[in-house]
Amino acid sequence: MNIVFLSHSKGHVGSVNIDRKKLIIISILALIIPAAMIYASYHWGHSSQQNSDPANIAMQIELASQRKELNHVVSEADRHMNALSKQLGKMQARVIRLDALGRRLTKIAKLDKGEFDFDKQPAQGGPASSESLQSVSVPDFLQQLEGLSRQLDSRGEQLSVLETMMMSNKLQKEVIPKGRPITKGWMSSYYGMRTDPFSGKREHHKGVDFAGKEGSSVNVVASGVVTWASERYGYGNMVEVNHGNGYTTRYGHNKKILVKIGDKVVKGDKLALMGSTGRSTGPHVHFEVLKNGRNVNPTKYVNAR
Repeated sequence: MNIVFLSHSKGHVGSVNIDRKKLIIISILALIIPAAMIYASYHWGHSSQQNSDPANIAMQIELASQRKELNHVVSEADRHMNALSKQLGKMQARVIRLDALGRRLTKIAKLDKGEFDFDKQPAQGGPASSESLQSVSVPDFLQQLEGLSRQLDSRGEQLSVLETMMMSNKLQKEVIPKGRPITKGWMSSYYGMRTDPFSGKREHHKGVDFAGKEGSSVNVVASGVVTWASERYGYGNMVEVNHGNGYTTRYGHNKKILVKIGDKVVKGDKLALMGSTGRSTGPHVHFEVLKNGRNVNPTKYVNAR
């Protein structure tokens, strides 16, 4: 096919030769390009219509609101978990302290360790309930946890007071004279009026005598502080111990003194070795108990259990 065209600028006549194949291509392009333009225009218009649709806008607003609510719920859950973790840590520390306190009280009170074993879970049980179980809400759980924490604090304070009282009673018992000042031997003279072994006259004996083997141990009958540890007229080598609460004990006629003034002694500690120093007829220990500075009969303290 020949296409003839006229050029106005030069006044010449020109022509273009187009074969059959090129004509088909040009025809196809002439059909496709307008169709593509029409489709693009329609798609753009449809999208614009959807974006401006009230229902679509409402849906987008609802999704944004739900997304915001979800973020709030996640944030609240994190906050509750952090609070629970802190509270749990505090309660664990309180339980550890209560367990340690319980073990001390068990030991002080000499309770059966098998019965009060703080390293094991307390024995519990019972038949299953026929009622439907209910889940606990987070606020209710936090409230119950806080109540349990207050109960742990209260129980801890009560047990601490009880421990103080028990320790006080134990210490008080330890400083009250009780038992014999010797491990082996026998009572050779009682408290009260007796015939003096040197003068043969009647006189008041201020203590009791325990005879035994020379060099055997003389033990303190209660905890206290040594206030005398040397020779004393009539007593020979004597040890005196102040126990507090007005109690004092004396141990006379010792062969050798093993303590010095100011020493702290615990019930059962060895004070001296039995001897026959001072006004004595043989190896023994002269034992006295004084209450508020006055001699009392040691027999009831010797026989105390």
